[in-house]
Amino acid sequence: MAVLLTDAAGDRSARRERAAYTRALEDLTERLTLVAEITDVLGQTLETDEALARLGRLLVPRLADWAAVDLRVGSGQVHRVAATGPEGRDAAQEDWRERLPEAGEAARSPLVQVLHGGDPVLQREADVAAPTASALAAVHSGFLRAVGATSTITVPLGSRRRVTGALTLVRTDPAYPFDTDDLKVVGDIGRRVGLVIDNARRFGRQRAVAEAMQRNLLAPLPQPGRLRLAARYQPAPAGSQVGGDWYDAFELKNGTIALVIGDVVGHDLTAAAGMAQLHGILRSLAWDHTGPPGAVVDRLDDAMPAITTVPMATLVLALLDGSPHTGPWTLRWTSAGHPPPLLLDQDGQARYLEAGQGLLLGAGPGTGGSRPNAALSLPPGSTLLLYTDGLIEIPGSDLDTGLARLRHHAVALAHEPLDTLCDQLLARMPPGSTDDVAILALRLPAL
Repeated sequence: MAVLLTDAAGDRSARRERAAYTRALEDLTERLTLVAEITDVLGQTLETDEALARLGRLLVPRLADWAAVDLRVGSGQVHRVAATGPEGRDAAQEDWRERLPEAGEAARSPLVQVLHGGDPVLQREADVAAPTASALAAVHSGFLRAVGATSTITVPLGSRRRVTGALTLVRTDPAYPFDTDDLKVVGDIGRRVGLVIDNARRFGRQRAVAEAMQRNLLAPLPQPGRLRLAARYQPAPAGSQVGGDWYDAFELKNGTIALVIGDVVGHDLTAAAGMAQLHGILRSLAWDHTGPPGAVVDRLDDAMPAITTVPMATLVLALLDGSPHTGPWTLRWTSAGHPPPLLLDQDGQARYLEAGQGLLLGAGPGTGGSRPNAALSLPPGSTLLLYTDGLIEIPGSDLDTGLARLRHHAVALAHEPLDTLCDQLLARMPPGSTDDVAILALRLPAL
């Protein structure tokens, strides 16, 4: 009988060990799955706010009841940029985003220590309730008390040598405190999140430089005589890369008005810099040239590989001849692989000017002839619209649909002031565009 009891006890012990081992494997699998999901989801965005919003949705409630993110934004400055809780949470805590007090390295607080390159910290309930010695620590402790923290983990975002901020996770049930395994997992998450934030900040700086470069190069438009010009530049939506779209309008030596719309191939700071190069070179080539616009663009195409870093680009160069007061007006143009200009007349008719189409810049040697040119007499009161492909190319839609949509909206706005026309065309773009947009509009006086 004693042997039987011993065997039974041994079986129960073995089953308990197997059950504990199975639970440990399940916990490990869940943690690894969570880390993999966070890595995948955060890698899909270059916007800090969106990345932190996604992080909060992944961590709460799967790993914690609350999650708070504090970022270093300057020398000694810390901002709480996110505080996420469970369903039924205290909205006042989640919406609390502000600059936090500064703290020196000597302050005895997990948040302060982590922000200054310290190791991840696991706190039990007694540690959470301990008194604080700095203003930053006091604010953070107030947050923990407000959400009812019984166990917390605070880890650095980034590496020890480059700390971007801190991530604090909170559990409120004393029966389920964090353990050392959780500390390792959250520490790994912190390193990954810090890398994402660093990349997002670098992208943001690059984007800001490119946008500033583009806007500074878009010179004020001339307003010769009774002719009216308007233009708009809209950067790509947040999260998208910068582009190389630009417009230009200037008066040539002989009084002709030159109109340019262009797009450098690529979506990065190099494309924006290439746009700047083409902008200046084209102005120089066109200023005193009295020949057809195709000859100017031919010269630009020949010079481009030697004196610019632009691999390929599209553009329309149009020259408007005629008195700026009374006309008559003749438009001469050439297109280097660019979407066709749209002409609106006073009677509400619209047509695309599809003549004068040639190869895009940088496409290589052609047939040996010069670029095609086109010419058209423009009626009084008509409106000419030049634009880049971001206005007509929407993901999931074909080019013909985009051109038809633009024509429809332009006809409806044909009698609006020129500034209103440009603004409304941008406002009526369907969602989903990932490109920047440039628009240049010319309106002739009605005689």
